[in-house]
Amino acid sequence: MSSLTLMSYSSVGLADSRDQAKRLHDRLAGVPPTASVLQDMETLIDNGSAVDAAYTAMDNANFYNVTLKNWATAWTNEEQDIFAPLNDFTATVIGLIRDSTQNSNSIDYRELLYGNVLYVGTEGLGVPAYSINNNDHYAALESQGIDLQANLQAVLQSDYNGLPADATAGIMTTRAAAKSYFIAGTNRSMFSHVMLNHLCKELEQIKDNTRASDRIRQDVARSPGGDSRIFNNHCMGCHSGMDPLAQAFAYYNYIPEQDGEGEDTENGALVYNVAGTVDADTGTRVQGKYRINSNNFPTGYVTPDDHWDNYWREGPNKLIGWASETLGSGNGAKSLGMELSHSDAFAQCQVEKAFKTVCFREPGNSDDRNKVDEIIGSFQSSNYNMKQVFAETAVYCMGD
Repeated sequence: MSSLTLMSYSSVGLADSRDQAKRLHDRLAGVPPTASVLQDMETLIDNGSAVDAAYTAMDNANFYNVTLKNWATAWTNEEQDIFAPLNDFTATVIGLIRDSTQNSNSIDYRELLYGNVLYVGTEGLGVPAYSINNNDHYAALESQGIDLQANLQAVLQSDYNGLPADATAGIMTTRAAAKSYFIAGTNRSMFSHVMLNHLCKELEQIKDNTRASDRIRQDVARSPGGDSRIFNNHCMGCHSGMDPLAQAFAYYNYIPEQDGEGEDTENGALVYNVAGTVDADTGTRVQGKYRINSNNFPTGYVTPDDHWDNYWREGPNKLIGWASETLGSGNGAKSLGMELSHSDAFAQCQVEKAFKTVCFREPGNSDDRNKVDEIIGSFQSSNYNMKQVFAETAVYCMGD
């Protein structure tokens, strides 16, 4: 990797190299550097290698246990609670970033939404084994203060959660994501939260009333309250694009365990209808939740399988920047994850979220926006190395 010079950052000149090193370390790790680390970082900055200094700061365990854990935790739950416990979703985000390297072999962070990957604690830590039914493994890692930088290992998700390899889709098929977004409901929640958390798009922002409504399911009333204008003006714009995309999740569900009084507990597991399964409610492989409230509009779309199509490749949402290497249609969550993560919006979202985390503010003026665009380009050209994004962003802000 070529080092970036100090002069390439407009804000660097506002503090001397020692102060910059302290600030760089604090923003990435949240704690002061040791004297030796501070000296090493100061020397790197003086030599025009500020990004290398940032990588030095990211060698601190707190970058993983605190900064990245807090960064990702809100994505794992409906409440967007950053204080939720460590779980398989969060650990996988942390592991993918940890395994980013300063060379061409760096892991592609886009696998976040489609990889057959899971991060678990290494053996010999004295914690409960990973379970598809509970979060005890990760709760113990956190409660015991295990160093996640040193003690997370990448494994094949399909070996741990029992999914077929082609049904794995990165964090979307972790237990934590399923517990939050596949439980009950209609599985639209998984899609809407992936769009919000990983493409930075709320559905209200991208609704498009010009798309065909032929794939909107039966549970969406076409004349709610007897007024079809509500559907045409408020419902159709989201559902016409969302429903054919959320069809990718047609075989997934989350089943919570219940206590003796029939109340849901914190335990439970992701379930998946493998080939040959016949759901009692649908008579097909499709989960029964795709028939919820089918009497709302009986002539609406009846989901037959997990084939999805992206109607938003045309119209105003073409600006999301859909990639030419993905085809806009496919089967299942893995191919949908590739469609979403290969978009320009995904890359922009990751950079803007990292900017807010290490700069303590949203990108604002033209200098900020230009720097965000530059870092997006660097992210894309570095095989989607997320650690590089954190490094370059922190360097940009270290002189604030």
